[in-house]
Amino acid sequence: MENNNSQVNDPNTLPKTKFQKFLADAWDLIKFAVIALIIVIPIRMFIAQPFVVSGESMFPTFNNGEYLIVDELSYRLNTPHRGDVIIFRYPNDTTRFFIKRIIGMPNEEISIKNGAVTIINKDNPNGFTLSEPYIDEPFDTTATYKTGANEYFVMGDNRNRSSDSRAWGLLPGNLIIGRAYLRLLPFKSASYLPGHYQESK
Repeated sequence: MENNNSQVNDPNTLPKTKFQKFLADAWDLIKFAVIALIIVIPIRMFIAQPFVVSGESMFPTFNNGEYLIVDELSYRLNTPHRGDVIIFRYPNDTTRFFIKRIIGMPNEEISIKNGAVTIINKDNPNGFTLSEPYIDEPFDTTATYKTGANEYFVMGDNRNRSSDSRAWGLLPGNLIIGRAYLRLLPFKSASYLPGHYQESK
């Protein structure tokens, strides 16, 4: 007589042991980690990276401790612009990173007198004065600087408390990491292209 209650056990339908479940979960975690690394590492190296503002050299535009995302891709495709807030390697110690604003572009003369910044270049042989609405207080620098090819003149917005091109010289273009792209923290100050300003000339 045929036993209708008989059944053949399929190994694939048997309950998994705790160890087998652990191995399956571990394998899923490893796959997730590998995929995440494949996505994150190129982004971290070539597209964007985090930066924490240290000090008051960019006040009031940026405060100490603010958390930024740096856009590294734009300057691989295009050149920086006057007014951009950039992160770069400090020329006298390339293990350190600074944040400043581009004031002078390559092949320009930057004349500062009683706090007014005048730019002289090929297109403006008589010079034009920057409006600089991001400056919070007057500063008393009086000096003239000249940039060469692929050199930039940078200053902090807090001119009286900033170590910048006035102190340590011109910034070689190859030391520029990228521009301030996002301000994530604090949340109340979160913004896109924080500190962005483009001079009309």
